Amino acid sequence: MDGDAAGFAEAFPLWGKLDDASRETLSRAVTRRAVPAGTALHNGSSDCIGLLAVESGQLRAFIRSEAGKEVTMWRLLAGDVCLLSASCMLHDIQFDITVDAERDTVLWVIPAEVYRSLMDSSAVVANYTSQLMASRLTDAMWLVEQVMWQGFDVRLARFLVDESLLEQTKTLAITHERIAAHLGSAREVVTRMLRYFQGEGLVELARGTVRLTDLDGLRALVARGDV
Repeated sequence: MDGDAAGFAEAFPLWGKLDDASRETLSRAVTRRAVPAGTALHNGSSDCIGLLAVESGQLRAFIRSEAGKEVTMWRLLAGDVCLLSASCMLHDIQFDITVDAERDTVLWVIPAEVYRSLMDSSAVVANYTSQLMASRLTDAMWLVEQVMWQGFDVRLARFLVDESLLEQTKTLAITHERIAAHLGSAREVVTRMLRYFQGEGLVELARGTVRLTDLDGLRALVARGDV
């Protein structure tokens, strides 16, 4: 692996467990991309750009209904791997997942045919792929449970708490429409609940921002919803 591609060893969690032949195959095939925030990287089951390993930045994986409503499935940060962007290699299993860059991101792309060849020849790669798929399925089932069984107040509080942790700030630069896209809801529903939260002293609202004034109160609301 040349100097420009050396960062792939840190971005791809499985690198240290691979044999020399597998490492050589990946070294020849992998490509590094730097993409600005807002870039669409994968668009549903008809797209198959390959496996994505995040070096830095942040990706968002989400589903979109025919009516255009979105819901975030998970975020991908440094050291995370997106397998579903190469879903065409998974024995005809198709996933209508869209992947966008939420921040300026540097990532590595493993062509789908190369990774599938490694899956067929390496038990280590095959096992890692199965574990990764199981983890994503668990995340998806958890999300379904939240949507079905928890009130929107709890889901919104959880999102705000998680977003504060992710952004390392209590003042979130985010619109009501963007929150709605993450949660699979309507902007009007988000606005009504945020105004309720503001009345309870949990947040303060301004144009394009939500400031968390009582983070402990939001966490307590999430905890009550988890009981």
